[in-house]
Amino acid sequence: MSLRDVLGFAALALRGHRVRTGMSLLGVAIGVAAVVTLTALGEGARLYVVGQFASIGTNLVIVVPGKTETTGGMPGMGGVPNDLTLEDARAVLRGVAEVEKAVPFVIGTETLAFQERRRQVAVFGSTSDALEVRRLTVAGGRFLPPLEWERTSPVTVLGRTAAGELFPGRDPVGEIVRVGDWRMRVIGVLAPRGQQLGIDMDDVAIVTVATAMKMLNRRSLFRLLLQVRTHADLDRTKDRVVRLIKERHGEEDVTAITQDAVLGAFTSILGALTLALAGIASVSLAVAGVGIMNVMLVSVSERTREIGLLKALGAERRQILLAFLAEAVLISSAGGLLGLAVGWLAVRGLVLLYPALPASPPPWAVVAAFSLSVAVGAVFGVLPARRATRLDPVAALAGR
Repeated sequence: MSLRDVLGFAALALRGHRVRTGMSLLGVAIGVAAVVTLTALGEGARLYVVGQFASIGTNLVIVVPGKTETTGGMPGMGGVPNDLTLEDARAVLRGVAEVEKAVPFVIGTETLAFQERRRQVAVFGSTSDALEVRRLTVAGGRFLPPLEWERTSPVTVLGRTAAGELFPGRDPVGEIVRVGDWRMRVIGVLAPRGQQLGIDMDDVAIVTVATAMKMLNRRSLFRLLLQVRTHADLDRTKDRVVRLIKERHGEEDVTAITQDAVLGAFTSILGALTLALAGIASVSLAVAGVGIMNVMLVSVSERTREIGLLKALGAERRQILLAFLAEAVLISSAGGLLGLAVGWLAVRGLVLLYPALPASPPPWAVVAAFSLSVAVGAVFGVLPARRATRLDPVAALAGR
């Protein structure tokens, strides 16, 4: 028999048992669709995190108050870490040549009010350089003025959502609002930005850093964001910043992390999660393989006369083996293709429901899922096929 004959024989046999074939095919399709969908979710989460960090700029070193390290001292012996102050930020900007811009941040929550309208918003205290470093865009008016960091100023820039809720259908620029107990003039409105590292930048009131520290009664900065001149200087800058602040405070009580380090950690974690999800989903393919094997064993039992006739006509064991293996592989291949289609539709549905999640199955997952489905058919089809080749022609023709 030629390959064409083998495939035709297998296809004819499968059409003769459509319900049984359909159930086996469905099992493989569900397994492949699960692999595609779950890996797309894992990859989407990874791309989302990468996009979030890319959205706040490049060549960044983030300085956080407190040292994220466990020490062997007794509780209470080490004291409270020093505040990360505006003076520290200025010392870093002046003392570390690789730092191009230093942007201090203070974050809290206050009530934003205009006449009878009130809204709870995030108060974001920073400087004029935040516009460039955080890659923000002003849709109307202007951003914070370039003032000395210690100077307060009764001005604010509102996020798109906050401005729309307080000033529906009108331009808020120039209006007076209250942020907490402070009267502020709105000087600008941000362009839509969405979530940025857990903060909804469309629902904020941005004020000068000194104003935010007084408004929120803060002495320490929430973060200090440093924009480094070149990417190659990131690690050296991080070490120099920590050393400089240690000299100022008398102890190492800040943590400096590079944007690359954070991205690398998240990428590794989410990459491992994607592989784990693919492995879990692949279990369903193994279950589908067992189903194919059972179907093929039943098929061999029901077609003993047919096998006996083939042997009587001179069909070799290898040809019979290939015929039954072809049936199993056809089932698994068709199921794999159906699973890819179902998985693609499921991923498109997820993207429509959650546009912020760039879910997309990685190419290796698509290839691996389909290849595994074909391999499952071949592996689990071997036992029934070998059983068919071992049947005695005379006994088979007799239906025994």
